[in-house]
Amino acid sequence: MVTDEALIAKAANTIKFRQISPQVDVGSVACALVTESGDVFIGINIDAKCSLGFCAEHNAIGAMLTHGQNKVRTIVAVNSRGQILPPCGRCRELMYQLDDSGATRIILKDRVALLGDLLPDFWVRSKYQSSG
Repeated sequence: MVTDEALIAKAANTIKFRQISPQVDVGSVACALVTESGDVFIGINIDAKCSLGFCAEHNAIGAMLTHGQNKVRTIVAVNSRGQILPPCGRCRELMYQLDDSGATRIILKDRVALLGDLLPDFWVRSKYQSSG
């Protein structure tokens, strides 16, 4: 089993900032996640002009999906200064749409939170609930 500390270290060790072109740089943030089956996937951010880039979490989740898995047990993102970053709203939404149980563990700077606690009123559920 991968510990939270090992997952943080995997993300931190993946960071390698590179300027790819005048429009694109990569690797200032890295993400590591562990799946329900215990496999670890890594991703880096892509920062591109015109909103074409994406977060390290999306990259790691894409790698996980490519390998036939779809449940994130624990996830963490780390920047080039060694700071643990919370997932943005887009990343939270993607994780929730993959598994709306809300049970994904999110490693934050000062605690571990469940995705369901960060997004307690998932829009798909509320859209179909009766108002009475």
